[in-house]
Amino acid sequence: MTSLTGKQVLITGGCGSIGSHLVHEVLSEDPEVVRVLDTNEKGLFDLQKSLADEAPVRYLLGDVRDQNRLKLAMENIDVVFHAAALKHVTLNEYNPFETVQTNVEGTQNVIQAALDEEIESFVAVSTDKASNPTSVMGATKLLSERLVIAANTYKGERETRFGCVRFGNVLASSGSVVPLFMDQIRSGGPVTVTNPEMTRFIMPISEAAELVLDAHERMTSGEVFVLKMPALQIGTLARAMIEEYAPKYGYNNSDIEIDIIGARPGERVHEKLISTDESSGTRELDDMFVILPQIDAAGYDAVNYTDAEQVSGEYTSADTTLLSENEIIDLIESVEGFPEE
Repeated sequence: MTSLTGKQVLITGGCGSIGSHLVHEVLSEDPEVVRVLDTNEKGLFDLQKSLADEAPVRYLLGDVRDQNRLKLAMENIDVVFHAAALKHVTLNEYNPFETVQTNVEGTQNVIQAALDEEIESFVAVSTDKASNPTSVMGATKLLSERLVIAANTYKGERETRFGCVRFGNVLASSGSVVPLFMDQIRSGGPVTVTNPEMTRFIMPISEAAELVLDAHERMTSGEVFVLKMPALQIGTLARAMIEEYAPKYGYNNSDIEIDIIGARPGERVHEKLISTDESSGTRELDDMFVILPQIDAAGYDAVNYTDAEQVSGEYTSADTTLLSENEIIDLIESVEGFPEE
């Protein structure tokens, strides 16, 4: 039995890569009901098909920009996992205000609906791009984090706990590099690499979803939980995938060329989960770090972290151990249903 057993749970962005896996993970905790809110009609239909008819899931078509829709979606909810966001770095660079409307204003709308309903707990899903952001997407996700943490300061007598979870790239998620490389190899190449020296944090979707729930169990109020993740170099990823998968699609390894195309707008060479400025307020746990609230977050309890060591510096994808080609392939093969033939 967990804190989700018998609860009514709302997952925004529940058709996305993280959101849909959160749906499955939450269902395994025996909640009373899971409401999935998303703008993606086909995604809701596909999710409904993938789940048993008797699953206690309600499929809600709606946008976090719509306060009235959120008010209805939030009725009688106990726990919110907020995963709805615009996440494509380059598209966000060309559509900055639309990104603000969803990632910033949309997050505040969800927070307000949660406060109005006086729910028990609220966990927002964030990204490594929020740490010292250099992109529109990262900047809006940092603001989203700050809105969630600040909600603990004006909740009044409500006992709602607000916190965030921050992690890097999710393996085989929609729009990510591994499915792109796979499609390019399947088509005979070339494999388009922005910069072979680029490094990225990476983890399977299932593991990311599990750790979101773990963070929810640990949260008191105001923390940002940063999941520990392996990292890889993009050039190593491309070479490993060509060597492993080109023969499976009828090509010699030498048939598939690598085309260096340069960084796209908003991209940085190395990702950062914890910045130098954040490190003084960060503590290390077994499988994650926790950035402690730097403002007076009502409900925050430091007792959970008194024995944890302070982090001494930033945590970037360049400074962690990089996966080898064999380890990369093992990680890809660990994802259920991927790669598709």
